Amino acid sequence: MHGFTIVFLLLVLVGCESKYDEKMAFGTLERDRIELTAETSEPISAVYVQEGQMVTQGTVLVQQDPARAEVALAKARADEAVSRAALMEAEAGPRQQQILGARARLEAESSAVKTLGLELERAQSLLERKLASQSQVDTLQGRFEGAEARLEEAGARLDELLEGTRTEMIEQVRSRHTASVAVVNDLAITLDRASIRAPIAGLIETLPYEIGERPIAGATIVVLLANQRIYAKVHIPEPLRTQLEIGSRAEIRMDGRSDVFAGKLRWISSSAAFTPYFALSQYDRSRLSYLAEIDLDSQSKSLPVGVPVEVTFPDLSQ
Repeated sequence: MHGFTIVFLLLVLVGCESKYDEKMAFGTLERDRIELTAETSEPISAVYVQEGQMVTQGTVLVQQDPARAEVALAKARADEAVSRAALMEAEAGPRQQQILGARARLEAESSAVKTLGLELERAQSLLERKLASQSQVDTLQGRFEGAEARLEEAGARLDELLEGTRTEMIEQVRSRHTASVAVVNDLAITLDRASIRAPIAGLIETLPYEIGERPIAGATIVVLLANQRIYAKVHIPEPLRTQLEIGSRAEIRMDGRSDVFAGKLRWISSSAAFTPYFALSQYDRSRLSYLAEIDLDSQSKSLPVGVPVEVTFPDLSQ
């Protein structure tokens, strides 16, 4: 009789616990984690914060060495200034001083061609009388041809100035200037991103790198916990899924505290999965569940993340 009583009590306890579990969800407290990554592979030159420190939006957290980006940006700005000046000159058209200079050069090159032509004729005459060498004639011939090429170039330049800057030439210069501006803007962004800033207010959770270490581009160098209302990530038992909707009231309990926190269901998955081991009661090891998130009230802001919680829904039918 005594043994029968013990078995009966155990069955009652298991039955009650199973019924209790059907109205509960299990999970942990969470905050949104933001992983800030390195834009380049430059070494860490400064770390301005510590793990566990609260920071405001825009605070510089970590600095990657900006030297290489600064040099590249300075060169790009110099190139942009040159291309801007060329564009302004092209759009303004040739100045009178440029035309006068080109005409003077043309006259000088024309005079040089005439002088060298006379010298070449004289050398050829002397060569026929064997009073000059072939090498002397060849040298003068080369100088004469070079002078003719410079004369042709000077004439083309004067014609170009007299005609004014062509529309297609202006467009080419403008395109080069536009490209140089784009390079400056891109490098300015790269330099700015060497300073890793907090996108929102939050708590520094992890700083994986120290000063002098060189992360690869794309590596996480800061993990920030959003300084927003904490939420519970829980696994809703399958029998409760059809009874819940976005906005459903919830009551959240945790070990070590006697108070109950109020919350509201903000999201629930549309797909079921097997409940992970850390969210199971000891009586349900293979039940399907739906991942959900529950916003807690503002009084929960100081609670730590990772704390196990039990959640009930007071509006559900008993």
